[in-house]
Amino acid sequence: MTKTLAVHPVLALTALALGGGALAQTAPATPAPAPAAADAQRVEITGGRSTSDVDQRRQATAAKIVIGREELDKYGDSSVGEVLRRMPGVTTPGPPGRGGAPRMRGMAGGYTQLLIDGQRVPPGFSLDTLNPEQIERIEILRAPTAETGARAIAGTINIITREGYKRRVNDLRLGFGAEGGRISPGFSWTRNDSRDALVYNWTLSAFQNRRETDSSTTTTDTQLSDGQRLRAAEEHALATERRNALNATGRLQWRLGGDGESLVLQPTLFTAYTPGQRSAEVPGQTGSPALLAYDAADTESHNRFTSARLNAQWRGRLGEALRFDLSGNVNGFDARSDSVRQETDSAGTWLRTLDDRSHTRQKGVALTGKLSTLLASGASLVGGAELEHFQRDQTRTTVQWTPNGSTNLGADGDGNLEASSTRLALYAQDEWTISPQWSANAGLRWEGLLTGGDRPDGGHASNRSSVWTPLLHAVWKPDEKSRDQVRFSLTRSYRSPDLGNLVGRRSYSPRYAKEVANTLTSPDGLPNPALKPELASGLEVAVERYLAQGGLLSANLFYRQISNLIRNVVSLEPPSGTAVQRYVSRPENIGDARSVGVELEARFRLDQLVDDAPRTDLRGNVSVYRSQVDGVPGPDNRLAEQPRLSANLGADHRLRGTPLTVGGNVNHVPGYRTQLADNRFAIAAGKTVVDAYALWALDANTALRLLASNLAPRDYTATTGADTATVRETSDTTTRSRLNLQLRLELKL
Repeated sequence: MTKTLAVHPVLALTALALGGGALAQTAPATPAPAPAAADAQRVEITGGRSTSDVDQRRQATAAKIVIGREELDKYGDSSVGEVLRRMPGVTTPGPPGRGGAPRMRGMAGGYTQLLIDGQRVPPGFSLDTLNPEQIERIEILRAPTAETGARAIAGTINIITREGYKRRVNDLRLGFGAEGGRISPGFSWTRNDSRDALVYNWTLSAFQNRRETDSSTTTTDTQLSDGQRLRAAEEHALATERRNALNATGRLQWRLGGDGESLVLQPTLFTAYTPGQRSAEVPGQTGSPALLAYDAADTESHNRFTSARLNAQWRGRLGEALRFDLSGNVNGFDARSDSVRQETDSAGTWLRTLDDRSHTRQKGVALTGKLSTLLASGASLVGGAELEHFQRDQTRTTVQWTPNGSTNLGADGDGNLEASSTRLALYAQDEWTISPQWSANAGLRWEGLLTGGDRPDGGHASNRSSVWTPLLHAVWKPDEKSRDQVRFSLTRSYRSPDLGNLVGRRSYSPRYAKEVANTLTSPDGLPNPALKPELASGLEVAVERYLAQGGLLSANLFYRQISNLIRNVVSLEPPSGTAVQRYVSRPENIGDARSVGVELEARFRLDQLVDDAPRTDLRGNVSVYRSQVDGVPGPDNRLAEQPRLSANLGADHRLRGTPLTVGGNVNHVPGYRTQLADNRFAIAAGKTVVDAYALWALDANTALRLLASNLAPRDYTATTGADTATVRETSDTTTRSRLNLQLRLELKL
């Protein structure tokens, strides 16, 4: 029987918010808590996960993809990026094997919410630093929910680290990788066990990653009227780095009583040290004045990053009906970056030395509280509050030496930076089964954000914003006994500006000394304290068919209407104390945009569709995107860094009568052009990445795994271009990609 809005206050508030405003400059009133029923049912808490990844996906009201230990173990990926690259709608920027943070729907950084155990990843932390052996499962949510947070215009990727189940695990993996003749060793050790009321787990991993990057950048000035080349410079660079990393995660869970009360402590530590060198040569330049003031540049760098966090969680009951979760964490990171760049002319005469040293420290605290209950009618009510605060201190010194003496780059480029951020969130969520054919999830969330810090001119800046985000999800089964279902989501979400975009000081382009003019394609950077959050209204419709033996077929349509779009705007602005006109890139809210896409996915075993076919697991997905930014002339006025398409095709097969399993995956993203402004554009080349693996089970407890990533390496080219009144400047960077091989011994002790 269908319920009324009076029974579900969260649904009523959501409907009102969907029809009203969602962005305010001051904090609205706190949503009223949902009433509890007098005859609420008892909520049972069970350990472990009894359903498969596909079943969890089917049973969830809000659309999500679950990647569990079975799939993580099957492919034996060496990084989180390799795991996510196979998923529908997930891409990584940059050359093959050198991609950055994963992105959903092809949208640029910041649109995808990245979480570890429900907490946002700290700035500067790379997911590739996290070994897949430390992961219990990965959840990919295509649309936000009130409980997981609404800073997810493209979606959410939540990485759940190993949990301490009763099953005893003692796994050791030893191996090494090879790329371009450079050997990268590594190991990981995972242990699960229990003792009386204590269940504990830890994962320890260490690796050394050696990389060599060979690139070539060509900068050209061309006259617009007749296409004549006016100036050109080509720079060849070879960069090497050696990342030494140590990662440790733990989980201690005490069962405090028979009613599900428990206490959990989760310490985590990630630390990495990366020394590197980069040598660049400019074999020749044409035109006058020369685009580059040097003929060779050598840079030596040392980067250190350490992140630590301690989570505490207490779960219990208030009476028979109400369950509570109280959690908090203290966290911090310390990052140091030191680099020395020396430039010389063709005769080897010293021209300039740039010494850049920065030290960033951040510490924070987060507190969350959640109450949940299961009503007699079957509805699940959840309400909660979140408070997060962090303080960041940065010291930066940039000194330039020339034959004329040394120069500090000035107050707008160096010195101490202090910044802070405080976030408060309140939410309520209601999930219930309306009938055997219908289920729904309605939520309402409010977040307020206050940031403050140093302005470029040395003063203090603050930014206050608040966002209402109503969220509604529903699942309809045409036949309650069938495995077919249709999903609907109507949501609001947002993207808050990064702290570095709000506060900070001018950062200078390293290719051009402060006292000379830079170029449109190599601008300086400046923050904008007046930035507002981007706000998006979203619609999702998905049709899913779940096959009897665990496969699935899915088609998902999404639409996002974005307001207050943030994009960097380039203009001329001299540094303080000089008359030199230099280009500066500053983030600004430029207007509205929209994006639409279709995501198709299929996963099944071949003999499920074809009689007497091999028992080969097949998977494939294709995602097609279109977007348009108002205020930017077309064609190609799409969202920045969003390709038109991404696709994956993979297979896995166990050779009958042998202990050998083989598999592979092909990932393809075609090239595309983006018009960033009326006078600026960017072009990204297409890339195809082929991966393969072979797993030989020596016995029940020992296996040998061989992985090959980027089997067909191809050079990757990225282009930026900008027009003045008479000249077009383009910068083409071509990066060589390499085959990566890994051999690993896997032991169950």
